[in-house]
This record gives sequence, C-alpha cells and structure tokens, in this order.
Amino acid sequence: MALSCLTRALRSLTLSQPALLPSQAVVQTKLRPRAVSGAQLAPVSALSAVTPCRGFVTTPALQQNRTLWKQRDKYTVRPIGMKKTGGRDHSGRIRTHGIGGGHKQRYRWVDFQRLRYETGKDDQPFAEKVVQVRYDPCRSADIALVAGGNRKRWIIATESMQPGNIIKTSGVIGRMAVSANEGDAYPLGALPVGTLVNNLEILPGKGAEYIRAAGTSGVLLRKVNGTAIVQLPSKQQVQVLETCMVTVGRVSNIDHNKRIIGKAGRNRWLGIRPSSGLWKRKGGWAGRKIKPLPPMKSYVNLPSVSAN
Repeated sequence: MALSCLTRALRSLTLSQPALLPSQAVVQTKLRPRAVSGAQLAPVSALSAVTPCRGFVTTPALQQNRTLWKQRDKYTVRPIGMKKTGGRDHSGRIRTHGIGGGHKQRYRWVDFQRLRYETGKDDQPFAEKVVQVRYDPCRSADIALVAGGNRKRWIIATESMQPGNIIKTSGVIGRMAVSANEGDAYPLGALPVGTLVNNLEILPGKGAEYIRAAGTSGVLLRKVNGTAIVQLPSKQQVQVLETCMVTVGRVSNIDHNKRIIGKAGRNRWLGIRPSSGLWKRKGGWAGRKIKPLPPMKSYVNLPSVSAN
C-alpha cells in the first residue's frame, strides 16, 4: 500500500524550473556569436539568479574566544568566568589539538609580581598573612590567598604553606645574605648561594615566568658582577639580574606527577580529548638520547668585548 502511494507520488512530480523570489534579480545575458568552421551560432540567452545569502557558517563566533580576564584593569580576587576555546584561536581555527569539553572552570587571577607596593608605601618591606590555600583548576600548583594592608591577592603556594603563616616580601639587597623562610620573596642578590627558589623573574618588575609548575624548584648557583645564575628544573642555567625577585622554597602539590587518572573519562573531565587512533611510525623522537646540556641562557644585556 505504502509502495503504491509512493510510486503515484513520484509519477505526479514534474521537472520544472523553480519560481524565483521577487528579491532575486534575474539577469539575462546574450552570448556574443562566435564563428565556428565558417558558420555562426545563434545567440543564446542564459539566466543567472543572484541570491543575496550569507552561506553556512561552521566556525564559532569570534567573541566566544575572548579572554576577558586579560582585559580587566582592576584587580579582583573573585573567580572570573571564562569560556572554553576548544583549542581554537580568535579566527575559529584549531591551533592546539586534543583540547575540548571538560568541567566548567573559573579563573583566579594570580599576581605573579610579588614585589607590588601599595600606594604610598614604596621601597618598604611588607608582610602578608596567608588566609587560604586551595586547589586551582587552571594550573597544576595550589594557590594561596594572602592579605596585607588594604588588599588581598592570589599567589602561587609553596610546599609547606598553611593558613595563618606570615610571609615577607622585600626588594632590598643588603651587604649580608638574609636567612629567608619558605614563602618569602627576595631579590636574588639578597639570598645565599644554594637556596631553593621558585617563581623566577627574568626581567625586574615583569613578574614570575619560570619555575611555576607543581613540585618544581630551582637552585641559585652563583652571583657574578650584579647578576645571578639559576639552574632550572630542566638542568638548564639562566643568567638574570640580581634584582629579579624569586620566592624561597619549592612549589606546592609535589605529588602532582604521581596522580593516577584511572579511566578515560577523567581525562575528559579535565578537558583532554583522546588522540587519533591512526597508527604512526616511531621516528627519531622515540628512544633514549644522550645530549649535552644546553648552553647558559642570558637575559642580561652585557656590553660586548669589542665595544671596550
């Protein structure tokens, strides 16, 4: 019954040109006659419909990938809502594979510049009290909420930092090396050689850029002519000015590399998508390699020998 009804419906269909909408402009063009082997073709009229349409958009809106927490002028300790990027940049194209989904996260604005004076209290060492130490979904290390004076801010927590601790921050380099406690922040020139440090600045006042991951620490190797040489967790050595700030101790959450994922679903909670199942040949990246240590990287603009 259904088959016969379908057959009758197909027979009733007629192949006809669809009607054009009033908004569509119909342009009639005549082809110029062209001579072919001594004969001339008759003019042929062609119809071309111009449809003002936008097309199907497959990329997300550009406003979706805006990182609003980087465009704020006033600091806040409140969690800031952010949207998932899915590994896509401002143009909507995938730039980093393996990112997408996961639990909703909120961003805590971490102040990586420890030596940030309050208004009217410049060049004076200050102390802050640890109010809270908590988990941060946007990084591997724990963060601490500290309060001092008329402000509060988030910082990277050290290994044994607990609520109620008093941490000190000073930008003074004295003649004698200070005996700093864990969590205190001093310039590299004020610390003794061999101190474990983290949250290293490469330019004074720019904020910490090195040694911020969970459980990592660097070593202050030596101080030479107003500069300091620090060994990073990767065994590479960097040379910076002795006025660059560091935090004494080791970054918190030292057991981060020992966590057990347990199942594939937990990686999806973390926003990590599975890799492609395509078989790939093991190239030169696989296997053990014995390489010499990289040369020391210097962030100090020292005058060259030829200039003297």
